[in-house]
Amino acid sequence: MALFQYSAVDLHGKTKEGLINADSIERAKLQLSEQKILVTKLKSYKKQLLSQTLPSETFLHLTRDLEVLLRAGLPLYESLLTLKEKYSHAKPHLLLIDLCERVKQGEHLSKALACYPKIFDDVYIAIVKAGEESGSLDQSFADLSKLITRREKLKKRVTTAMIYPIFLGSFAFVVIGVLLFFLIPSMKDLFEGRNLHPLTRGVLSVSTFLSENTLLIFSLFIATLLSLFFLIRQKRGREWSQGFVLRLPIARELTIKSVMTRFCRVFSVLIQGGTSILDSLRLARQVLRNIEFEKIIRQAESKIVEGEKLSGELSKHPLIPRLVIRIMALAEESGNMSKLMQHVADIYEEELERSLNRLTSFLQPVILLFLGFVVAIILLSVLLPLTDISFIN
Repeated sequence: MALFQYSAVDLHGKTKEGLINADSIERAKLQLSEQKILVTKLKSYKKQLLSQTLPSETFLHLTRDLEVLLRAGLPLYESLLTLKEKYSHAKPHLLLIDLCERVKQGEHLSKALACYPKIFDDVYIAIVKAGEESGSLDQSFADLSKLITRREKLKKRVTTAMIYPIFLGSFAFVVIGVLLFFLIPSMKDLFEGRNLHPLTRGVLSVSTFLSENTLLIFSLFIATLLSLFFLIRQKRGREWSQGFVLRLPIARELTIKSVMTRFCRVFSVLIQGGTSILDSLRLARQVLRNIEFEKIIRQAESKIVEGEKLSGELSKHPLIPRLVIRIMALAEESGNMSKLMQHVADIYEEELERSLNRLTSFLQPVILLFLGFVVAIILLSVLLPLTDISFIN
């Protein structure tokens, strides 16, 4: 089946456009004529458009709008039509046209969403499918709205917390570079032939080396960045880098809290929607974005199939916090897995925010002290010869 985009005039003389699935362009024309639609333009809908993406804010608004319309009592097809009109001049327009067409033909929404893997991941589709099977599609979109909102909120917190330290670090790097690459070399002739202090000689040597090998150093710097970039894009490189991060005390703590927040939140929503524990683990594993934790969950999946308890399997791994294991064991006994996992996610989200605040509060003075120390060393190396009387004469 191919996808075709058409522009047409209906029986009331209104111009409309849409998408239609057909084996060929002739079959598409026939289907449209059977619907008494006068086609003015018909062309193949390029498959590249099926890989389109949406900005995170637009994606969240689209999910929220669909939740509101379904809660108001509108049928799914009418809700999609309403959104198609609302986003008629926005990026989701063609997406909504296709979804309307597919739902009109009797296709499940979850199956239609699966045609756009760059927009809707497996977790999103699974929650929608659970809502379709339970008849509570509006609740599924409510859960998705909360999930996406929490995810974006956490992402913004992490980004905001790291902006200032990164800015300070970049500023310190630029200042030190200007001093060593430009200021000190311009003063080199003043110190020529003098008996200099060891500190001054050391700074001059470093500055001379840097200024004489600027192109080489810059090339090595760019090559290192590119190598790291391509390395982390490979599975083995990501595994090495993530393993290295987990060996750093502060980074390990932040990584564990971040992973546990995402895992418990998604796992809770999936369980609440009626997804089995095994499928919930498989889907929640996709949001971890850490190979070490993915291995742990994958091993737990295989043991659950054999009848083992999830809490018992996770307790074998030191990366999983004891709090998660204890509450999960309690949830298995009480049968209230979704609610308790939601509480765990809230706990780790709050702890992650506090840890980020502490980290940024620590990094800011450290970076400033480092910058002050380096600048003081460079200035002192320049001022020391000026205190020498023979140098003045």
